[in-house]
Amino acid sequence: MLIPRTANEWVFGCGAGVGDGALALWQRVAADDHPAVWLSGSAREAADAAALGIPSVPKTSLRGFWRTARARVVVVTHGFGDVNRYAVSGAFVVQLWHGIPLKRIGLDSAETLRTSVLPGSVLLRRLIATMYRGAARRIDVLPAASALVRGRLESAFGLPDARVPVTGEPRVDVLSSGTPQARREHARAILERAGIDADARLVLYAPTWRDGEPDPAVPTPAQWRALIDLLEAQDAVLLIRSHPLGAGEYDPPFATDRVRPLGSALVRDATAVLPVLTALITDYSSMAFDAALVPLPVLFLAPDIEAYADRRGFYGRYQDVAGADPASSWDEATVQLDGLLADPAIRAERIARSEELSRRVHAYRDGRNTLRVYRAILKGARLRGSAEQGESVA
Repeated sequence: MLIPRTANEWVFGCGAGVGDGALALWQRVAADDHPAVWLSGSAREAADAAALGIPSVPKTSLRGFWRTARARVVVVTHGFGDVNRYAVSGAFVVQLWHGIPLKRIGLDSAETLRTSVLPGSVLLRRLIATMYRGAARRIDVLPAASALVRGRLESAFGLPDARVPVTGEPRVDVLSSGTPQARREHARAILERAGIDADARLVLYAPTWRDGEPDPAVPTPAQWRALIDLLEAQDAVLLIRSHPLGAGEYDPPFATDRVRPLGSALVRDATAVLPVLTALITDYSSMAFDAALVPLPVLFLAPDIEAYADRRGFYGRYQDVAGADPASSWDEATVQLDGLLADPAIRAERIARSEELSRRVHAYRDGRNTLRVYRAILKGARLRGSAEQGESVA
């Protein structure tokens, strides 16, 4: 009531740092000279923004509050805490999210409503759901990768169709823009800056964070030995992309140059490196959907499917994404990886699976998702933009 919003200013924030879909949209917005600022949550983020020529202010500072309160458009990827959460009301809010959900999220997941305070209270869970739904109503645009994904996001956030346009995700334009060779060269450059030999046969392992619970997929010493023997035999390197709080769990118990960390401290956004990889191993991560755009062969390692399904739940059936043969241990995963690396026919079959998955979840593969989202924002927020804004959003 006391702080009027401007006609055209933007603020950006991202729970994963300066990257993801927020960075892709920033570049589009900056190209049209909209006044905008990045709201940083750490000195690292501020430094990353400065390196890219992006002006930033600390999101929890008075300036961060003021810029959020004055902004016409607020862009986030995880939640309102990506910016100054106390100044979001009244803005045109763009929630880019951070991947196609396989596990249930938001209102669809009991995990969202779980609390350590009176955990058995139905009334408290209903109150949390009401609060979550009320907060989600602030979202004006939540882009979806396809009609299938749109239904999941509408349900998870309690939003109507009009606020969830099928535009594709800005965060994955890097996997479909330009030529395949250009995408591989871009990925090579990112890895080489991180000190990783991009000429090696690289396999990325990206396990899902278990919210602090023990990770059942951490290899035993014997499994580490078998896995590293395989990597040596196939002249391959395993890159570990685990959550920062769980990174130490995936340190081999002996010295080896066949396993390398690829945490966010080295590479902020791993999406762009997918085109240069040989394979991906994951469990429930949305990275499997990203890899489908490359397309990259994917192996699934999920030793706790039943327990995870009971606690989190999935959209659809897990086997519709992972196939009928997800590994339940590193013993099985190592055998599958050996086959994939050694047999071109097995690799081709895994790539075909990814291509089929991509057809189901990605409506667009043209590198123009960011532009479609940008046009949807200009139309919804009644902003002036480039000459292209008059074209169809689709």
